[in-house]
Amino acid sequence: MTVGTTARLSRIGTDGRYLIVPMDHGITMGAVEGLKDIESTIDAITDAGADAVVTQKGIAPRVHPNKNGAGYVVHCNGSTEVGPDENDKRPTASVTDAIRAGADAVSFHINVGSTYEAEQLTELAELTSDAAEYGMPVLAMAYARGPGVDEHDPEALGHAVRLAEEVGADVVKTAYSGDAESFEHVVESTRLPVVIAGGSKGTDRETIEMVRGTVDAGGAGVSMGRSIFQHDDPAAITQAVAAVLHDDAAVDTALEEAGLTVEA
Repeated sequence: MTVGTTARLSRIGTDGRYLIVPMDHGITMGAVEGLKDIESTIDAITDAGADAVVTQKGIAPRVHPNKNGAGYVVHCNGSTEVGPDENDKRPTASVTDAIRAGADAVSFHINVGSTYEAEQLTELAELTSDAAEYGMPVLAMAYARGPGVDEHDPEALGHAVRLAEEVGADVVKTAYSGDAESFEHVVESTRLPVVIAGGSKGTDRETIEMVRGTVDAGGAGVSMGRSIFQHDDPAAITQAVAAVLHDDAAVDTALEEAGLTVEA
């Protein structure tokens, strides 16, 4: 890892922990709640403790004035939920596009086990090679998805995160396996920092328990989108997640200090 890569990684995390909020969903879902006024959402969550945000390159002008010094990641592929197959992610940006957009890192989504795995694997490998030329970190969003694949199986997730390391990523995001004990296998499958996706929006307690389980398993943080930007109070849930990640807070403490419901 070059000095530049290390320096840029420090801009999207804090002391090796990552609270990243992907907000690239506009290309997938349209201008949903939380993304219409993306400026206000970015301002709220970065002020509350988010380390970095992720968008497609075209949203960069709306990000920079509102991110309160947080890091910025440009996502480099995408698809729509109204198209033939949402798993068919296609390239949307290059490393040089991301540099022009003022990014501190790039990210790329791959569905390991899907019909499109081969193309996405090739594209991710090419992106990591290009990024290395510029000292640009790569966040690989590596999911276990495809016919007959259990998206939360720790063996499948372990394979996905190892694939990300094998092709040169610097940080890897994947699904949570459901509990800290099983997620240890996922974390141990790679030397990369492993962050979890938010998954489908649950209760505040479920979200924070998932973050706590990730940390207890040795995970490096979260890359959590809709569970944060579509929350009734995005700043509060960001504060609670940050308390667990950066202050090692217990679940109840994190919820209480953020003003969220503590009851189970």
